[in-house]
Amino acid sequence: MVAGFDLAGTALGTKVNWQGEAQIFGRLASVAGGLLVQSRDNAVADDLQLKTVTKRAPSEAELTDMRFAFRVAKHVKSNTIVYAKDRATVGIGAGQMSRVDSARIAARKAEDAAREMKLPVPLTKGSVVASDAFFPFIDGLLVAIEAGATAVIQPGGSIRDPEIIKAADEHGIAMVFTGVRHFRH
Repeated sequence: MVAGFDLAGTALGTKVNWQGEAQIFGRLASVAGGLLVQSRDNAVADDLQLKTVTKRAPSEAELTDMRFAFRVAKHVKSNTIVYAKDRATVGIGAGQMSRVDSARIAARKAEDAAREMKLPVPLTKGSVVASDAFFPFIDGLLVAIEAGATAVIQPGGSIRDPEIIKAADEHGIAMVFTGVRHFRH
C-alpha cells in the first residue's frame, strides 16, 4: 500500500506522454517493508547471441528447442526450469526456493504425463532444458541430466560456471549461455 493505494501487481514501464514527460511502467509487487519494482523483460530468444560453452555444440534441432524453451521460461515465475522437446514443453517447474526443486518438479510432471499416456519412457528423455537464471550449483544440472536432457540453455554468470560446464562435458550434453537472465517475481 503506497499513499493509500494498493499497487501490488501494477504494470510499470517507461514512455513519454503527450506533454513530453517520461512515465514509468513495468511491474510492482509488495514485499515485507516495501515494494519490488521490476522492469519489463524485452529479451527475444531468437535475437540472442548464444555462446556454446561445452565441448559438444547443440544440434540444429536442439537449438530450435532451446530457443523455444527459453522463450517459455521468460513467462514463468522464477526459479524456472523448462524441459522441451520437438517445440513443445514436456515439463515446467517454477516458483520454488531453489532451482534444483524446480528441476525435480518439472521432471516429475513429465514422468506423470508419460505414465498417463502409457509411454515407455519419460517425456524428458532427449529433451532440452532452459533455466531462467544461471545454475548456482551442480545439483540442478544433474537432475536435468538424470531426467534425460541432452542440452541446456541458461544465462551463465555463476561463480560456479566452470564446475557446471565441466559436469555438462563429463555427461556429453551441450550447453549454451545467453547472457540474458529472465527473472520473474
